[in-house]
Amino acid sequence: MEAALIGSFISAMATVLGAAPIFFIRKLSEKWKDILIAFTAGIMVSASTFGLMPQAIEESGILALTIGIALGIFILDMIEKNIPHVDAWEGSRMSSFDSKSLLVIIALFIHNIPEGLSTGFSYASEDAGLGPLVAISIGAQNMPEGLILAVFLINSKVSKLKSLIIVTLTGLMEAVAAAAGYGLASYVENLIGVGLAFAAGAMMFIVYKELIPESHGHGFERSSTYSFIGGLLAMVYITYWFG
Repeated sequence: MEAALIGSFISAMATVLGAAPIFFIRKLSEKWKDILIAFTAGIMVSASTFGLMPQAIEESGILALTIGIALGIFILDMIEKNIPHVDAWEGSRMSSFDSKSLLVIIALFIHNIPEGLSTGFSYASEDAGLGPLVAISIGAQNMPEGLILAVFLINSKVSKLKSLIIVTLTGLMEAVAAAAGYGLASYVENLIGVGLAFAAGAMMFIVYKELIPESHGHGFERSSTYSFIGGLLAMVYITYWFG
């Protein structure tokens, strides 16, 4: 449990690290935003494909993999459909703090719950290297998300300090969810394999529903594609060297 808490906390605080540049910049160019988003998409695809899914099969078999992926996709889809919100990526282009701004913040709190569960499930696995691998991939995704949220808040007339506090709180929600995921997987028999597959399904949904479309919608598709491949290869190398 201690390793899971530390790993999830570091992953969650990557959101804060990503937001740190707000003390030096107020605007993030569309090109660099797309490149960052595509890079994290590559990391998440790599972690899901080469880490989570093979381990889920090893832990609990192909049926558990199928059920877990379906659950991950379904739950993320229900969150998207039933909780009205404006994506943080779209929100970063808004300029006044209103009800939509509040919905962005609430949505990110909820959005971070399945990500935290994913980290917790991974640390509960028999594969000791899987937890850090997923924590790295989630943390990498959190960094541009934290920066974009912070820039959005500043553009919405929120002070830099308050923006950083809000970003920190959204990250801490992920750490709480990770602890819950670890506890569930540790004490409920045969849940680890389904949980790992759930994590893979949730991450793949985020990639294909949000990250790739957003990174390829502003005329920088070529740069984003190279960045995606770079993120995928970066996680492959991390797995090869440290996994």
